[in-house]
Amino acid sequence: MGMAIYFYKADQPYGCFSNFSPHAIIIDGKKWPTVEHYYQAHKLLGTPDQDLMEAIRQVETPEQAAAMGRDRARIIRVDWKTAKNEVMWQAVLTKFLTYKEIQAVLLNTGDELLVENSPRDYYWGCGKDGSGQNQLGKMLMQVRCYLRENHC
Repeated sequence: MGMAIYFYKADQPYGCFSNFSPHAIIIDGKKWPTVEHYYQAHKLLGTPDQDLMEAIRQVETPEQAAAMGRDRARIIRVDWKTAKNEVMWQAVLTKFLTYKEIQAVLLNTGDELLVENSPRDYYWGCGKDGSGQNQLGKMLMQVRCYLRENHC
């Protein structure tokens, strides 16, 4: 293990690892502008607010999608704590299977630790003090492993 690779903003080094990066994904025949759009919309699947999924899909930026998905007025699906990892995995894996150039960036990180350097997110990121779970970084390392094993 050498140095960890930190990523956060889409316009910074390793920005393609960010869920806000401008890489559209197609899942179940629907095109989502970013991973973030897909992730935020799927909080509402099977809820009374499910109709808003399409509105989230169509907003212009991932920032707008995130704001809509985090709106406290919304009813989030009851199984979200467990479902969110599966939703994220499908979106992130699809992104890296779709775009060969970012697949290469991910594979070229070798065995380095990948860390989402988010000061606010203690689940997907490492949090302000580094005590976060870094689940997105861990997931990207899983995708890296998957790509290697399947020689995509």
